[in-house]
Amino acid sequence: FLVYCCLFRLSVCNLSERSCDALSSVLSSQSSSLRELDLSNNHLQDSGVKLLSAGLKSPHCELETLSLSGCLITEEGCASLASALSSNPSHLRELDLSYNHPGDSGVKLLSAGLEDPQWRLETLRYEEAAATDHQSGRGGRAGNLFSVPLSAWLIRP
Repeated sequence: FLVYCCLFRLSVCNLSERSCDALSSVLSSQSSSLRELDLSNNHLQDSGVKLLSAGLKSPHCELETLSLSGCLITEEGCASLASALSSNPSHLRELDLSYNHPGDSGVKLLSAGLEDPQWRLETLRYEEAAATDHQSGRGGRAGNLFSVPLSAWLIRP
């Protein structure tokens, strides 16, 4: 099937890991023009992110922004995402993992990608258990972690 949509907002749609298999097919479709995908506040869990990551690995995937805020993702899901970004590093620029449980190792895996000159990832959002928000920005090849107050976050309608 053909996908001409540039944006899917599927936040709070009661999606689960089973939905991720279909979304993975969309991401890997040769005719997909999907650039932004918002899956926030769905119960995708690590198993769903693993399925979704299969689509992210596809050379046909041109997704630039992925929001997985509040999707019950842990270190395991972060490992799947890092693997996908290593396989297809050229498009994803923004990844939102706020309100998940990535743990130190999950954050380190994804933050390490900010140092990789082949990765296009510019922004990584996540929240620590202590309610501290962080944004990683990359200028050129260097990646740095910055503490950003919640009020400084860009909120999109």
